[in-house]
Amino acid sequence: MKFYDLLVIGGGITGARISLDATKRDLKTGLVGDARFFATGTSSRSTKLVHGGLQYLKQFEGGLVAEVGKERKIVYENAPHVTTPEWMTLPL
Repeated sequence: MKFYDLLVIGGGITGARISLDATKRDLKTGLVGDARFFATGTSSRSTKLVHGGLQYLKQFEGGLVAEVGKERKIVYENAPHVTTPEWMTLPL
């Protein structure tokens, strides 16, 4: 019988990332998918856009926008091969 520190159910982007993070923290991690292949559900049909959080500016949620920016930076640092920054113009 195998024992795990963490068992992640679902092999989409969230489950895969949680599993990766736990493994990097030296946790014995099990990942159980609910499909034949991992990342074939919602993860395979996403727009592949990294959220910018700009809609929160109009709600004066500056802290949330800053948090999204920090998380986006982590994605760019950890996976530069799968992300490409795109500049956008924000009309006033």
